[in-house]
Amino acid sequence: MLTGTEAAQPKLDILSEVGLTAFEGARVRELVGREPNALEWAMFGAMWSEHCAYKHSKKLLRTLPTTGARVALGPGENAGAVDLGDGLLCAFKVESHNHPSAVEPYQGAATGVGGILRDVFAMGARPVAVLNALFFGPPSAPRARRLLSGVVGGISYYGNCVGIPDVGGHVSFEPCYLENPLVNAMCVGLVHRDRLSRANTARPGSAVYLVGSDTGRDGIAGASLLASFELGTGSDAKRPSVQVGNPFLEKLLMEATLELVELDTVEAVQDLGAAGLTCASSEVAARSGVGMRIDVDNVPRRAKSMNPYEVMLSESQERMLVIARPGREGDVERIFRHWELQGVRIGEVTAEEVLTISSAGEIIASLPPSLLADEAPEYDVTQWAAPPRGEVEATPDQAGAAATRTDQPLHKIGLELLDLLASPAVASRAVIYRTYDQMVGTDTVLGPGADAALLRIKGRADGVAVAIDAQPRVAALDPFVGAASAVAEALRNVVCIGATPLAITDCLNLGNPERPEGAWQLERTIAGISAACIALGVPVVSGNVSLYNATRGADIWPTAVIGAVGHLSEVTRHIPVTSGRPGDVVMLAGSAQVSVGASAYGASIGVHEGPVSIDLALEARLQRFILAAHEAAALRAAHDRAEGGLAVALAELTLRDRIGMKVTLPAVRGIDRRVALFGEGPSGVVLVVGPSLESQVRALAAQHDVPVWTLGTIGGDLLEIAPVLGLPIAALVDAHRSGLARALGREV
Repeated sequence: MLTGTEAAQPKLDILSEVGLTAFEGARVRELVGREPNALEWAMFGAMWSEHCAYKHSKKLLRTLPTTGARVALGPGENAGAVDLGDGLLCAFKVESHNHPSAVEPYQGAATGVGGILRDVFAMGARPVAVLNALFFGPPSAPRARRLLSGVVGGISYYGNCVGIPDVGGHVSFEPCYLENPLVNAMCVGLVHRDRLSRANTARPGSAVYLVGSDTGRDGIAGASLLASFELGTGSDAKRPSVQVGNPFLEKLLMEATLELVELDTVEAVQDLGAAGLTCASSEVAARSGVGMRIDVDNVPRRAKSMNPYEVMLSESQERMLVIARPGREGDVERIFRHWELQGVRIGEVTAEEVLTISSAGEIIASLPPSLLADEAPEYDVTQWAAPPRGEVEATPDQAGAAATRTDQPLHKIGLELLDLLASPAVASRAVIYRTYDQMVGTDTVLGPGADAALLRIKGRADGVAVAIDAQPRVAALDPFVGAASAVAEALRNVVCIGATPLAITDCLNLGNPERPEGAWQLERTIAGISAACIALGVPVVSGNVSLYNATRGADIWPTAVIGAVGHLSEVTRHIPVTSGRPGDVVMLAGSAQVSVGASAYGASIGVHEGPVSIDLALEARLQRFILAAHEAAALRAAHDRAEGGLAVALAELTLRDRIGMKVTLPAVRGIDRRVALFGEGPSGVVLVVGPSLESQVRALAAQHDVPVWTLGTIGGDLLEIAPVLGLPIAALVDAHRSGLARALGREV
């Protein structure tokens, strides 16, 4: 632990301990105009960490589109918000808790849920749903099984106890995530516009309260120690940097915060997350253009021996910084007592823009909050970015390898489909999501298993659609296409239940940006998101960046997780999640151009190669066409062609109501039957329409310049794909339902 005031130059051991480089240390000294003391160095170390300051991504993030007709609040606050009409806003955000979950999966995942909930209810929005995107190593690996068990246990425990439904998610199993899993959590909340709380409205003279849990030693310097560097052999020693959560206290804190905002008793509310009290106080002060005086002796502690350094850097969970309106302090304290929360006045807002920390009557730190919150260096990674050595796209020899491996006897295709349905990439995630409460709150209309979740809004006719997606196998070959495809898929899934997309939130999970390849992946990922959002007409309103997802020099694949929110004017008029009725027509809309190079089938035969591509103009037309067909009441069902390709999409449709179908593969020049069945590519949706409406759907498709193919009809008790397979539905059910449980070594 650092103590005392340092000499004239920042020493390398001090900088190393707080996670700053020599350049950054010199910059701190220049800005402050003197040598910071130990506590001040620690505060800079936390606030200038990659986790808090986005040093390597901030310049690139400014290129994202963030405005739109329905945007009520864009990036920069605790969460973004979009307008649902009649004064109601939907606030949402996705965040990562990757490094903590790699070290302590149960608490890491649990506190990740708690943190994203606080981001949303700090704005006065009541959380109505959570989703998650999880990435692990192969399920046959003991470490992957242990991490998955801990992560899923932590998510279900925390969410179920707080009483927020978990309505959807994404799960991937790839070798690159074995040592460094990814745990991303998304929260969606609702708030009336006139009750939206922001963290930039504190005024001089206002009282500053800390409410919630006592401050402990869990999570001290977690942002700088754990989340801003690569994992390595010493990761287990960082377990004390992982926070411990209490969901029952979180529930009380949520209700108290919402009441504080509803009764207009507060000027600002800020969650204590990364960097704890240091971050919350400096960000509120900097955003509001004020200063703050904090007496750390007033902060309730779990251990009396905790020193000011530990208090200011603790990341103990379930804590909020509350700035009371002058004259409403009594109401604020009454609400704290009503919810049996410990709320203590720890300071006040000042006109002078200085954050002053005192203890035992003496000032122990004094810094302009803007230096902590806004002045971290911004690195231009494009200066050293470079693609990996070798071709990004496949060479002719590599491309030929896939063709050779897919040119196998057709009589095995039925067995291959069953194997694919049972594979970790495709099998039902019920073994995971059945541990989550999906219906608490009674607002879940569509939950896990649908293309997107759908939530009703009490007292209104409309609803909110939510989806979360990623395309890591594509991104490993081309980060631009992978990120753009993730945006397209998330929005497409929202469209497939009949909702109009409004905006997205993104969580960018990448490796080390200081390496040329890592910098290149970061730049291309953000460029892909930007291009897709512009083409598809949706802004980015919130997000998170998690870098240094690497272990002993090996980066994960660039993994952009995209959360999409859409609006449905009448929640009862969503596109049904059904197999259709006997005699209904099965159609494919969009693109029939697919390949196995980045597919689940390709992974099963050892193929992972480019080229990969996306036609964003076609994607935009496809989504508009589906919404037009839905508006015309012409669709019985719609299902995204995703992992496993067309064959799996058709199988999943039959599994909805366990009704069979008889279809024929579309004839596409240059694509053989096996690739047509199992190949993957963006911009493909399987539609089910009534026989009398087929011509209307074709006409709408022509109006939108979207190709469509009639594949066959619904009926019978087999999935028949002529001329290559015919499988009983019971076999499909068994493979799909039990595959992941068996892969994890669990009883079915």
